[in-house]
Amino acid sequence: MSDDPISKSDEEWRSELTPEQYQVCRCGGTEAPFSGKYWNTKTRGTYLCAACKAPLFSSETKYDSGSGWPSFYAAVDDDAVSEKTDTTHGMVRTEILCARCESHLGHVFPDGPPPTGLRYCTNSASLELEPDD
Repeated sequence: MSDDPISKSDEEWRSELTPEQYQVCRCGGTEAPFSGKYWNTKTRGTYLCAACKAPLFSSETKYDSGSGWPSFYAAVDDDAVSEKTDTTHGMVRTEILCARCESHLGHVFPDGPPPTGLRYCTNSASLELEPDD
């Protein structure tokens, strides 16, 4: 798979993603806590971007944050996830996006476990689990 950035039209994204994936990935939506398919998954593997299949997180860094969303303390590498300031809903948060296609993944917070102290709080709809063999 190429690491080149992906840019598609809104129409292309709509045709390739489910309505829920489109709402989360392309419109910055959020699924309800404890509702996504991966919030409590223990399967070992790599979590890919649902939109472009870029590797984002490893099950090795997934933990139960109690938030109801899949949470990770680190991305697979420093270039997998990008960040931007999100001032919606009367808060200042750090939004996380797939660095390859700019799909919305969720937010990162400074209340995670060691060794990073970070909590990458993601939406299941933005992820696709590729199980280990």
